Amino acid sequence: MRSKHFQNYLEAEVIAANPLQLVRLLYRGALDSIAAARRHLRQGEIRTRSAAISKAMAIVAELARSLDPQGSGELSQNLRELYGYVQSLLIEANVRQSDAPLAEAEKLLSTLLEGWEHCAKNYDGSASHLRGTALEGELVSCPT
Repeated sequence: MRSKHFQNYLEAEVIAANPLQLVRLLYRGALDSIAAARRHLRQGEIRTRSAAISKAMAIVAELARSLDPQGSGELSQNLRELYGYVQSLLIEANVRQSDAPLAEAEKLLSTLLEGWEHCAKNYDGSASHLRGTALEGELVSCPT
């Protein structure tokens, strides 16, 4: 029953979110999945570890697909390469059943989330500040 309430809350949060909030939700989802994968790895739970890593990979892939190279050029390319690197870390962690790549992926995504959190503090809700990453037809980047 509690899971159903959480799912309803999460759905409402996603529906009401602006593009910047959606980016932050994706990062949090990836980080939660990586934390779960690390926990399952320690407990020797292979199937649930793999599922958590697969979920993190899907979220990172969605972040990569949302990039708009025309909107932010070099930044978009750098993020695309970083997301590719994070995905390679997740694959390595799954194949080798190793925590170190998960820890590195978690650190990288946490650092990126911190940057988006900083941007959110400066975000006033105007579309003029949204450029660089395309989500649901709007562009998102840190306000300048």
